Amino acid sequence: MLKDDSLLLIPNVLKVFLENGQIKSFTFDSRTTVRDVISSLQDRLSLRYIEHFALVLEAGGLDQNQKLHLLQENQPLTHVVHRTYFQGMKCLFRVCFFPKDPADLLRRDPAAFEYLYIQVNALGNLCLLRGFINKK
Repeated sequence: MLKDDSLLLIPNVLKVFLENGQIKSFTFDSRTTVRDVISSLQDRLSLRYIEHFALVLEAGGLDQNQKLHLLQENQPLTHVVHRTYFQGMKCLFRVCFFPKDPADLLRRDPAAFEYLYIQVNALGNLCLLRGFINKK
């Protein structure tokens, strides 16, 4: 049985979980790719630079070892959904490629920096981010 937060509950609709607790839904067809969803999220979240972002599938929960699977931008969503439909995975929009200089990201794209900040803070790794900024 599928969980409430599973990858697909409505046919051809993908739910993407954001770090701030919001959920964005995307309708898709056989031509829709992961890149299409990332581009749409860029517009919806007013992000200028998305080179640090990716969609990932989260397997496991709080009671299990959590594993994240990075999705390739050219993957069709139908392939992603069909592969994981019964596994209870969640699709997340994450900062997967940590910037070399977070302070530079703050200057170039405050919205992307805020998303990074929320993600790192949620993970309890705020000291990591502060360490990068203080080095500059």
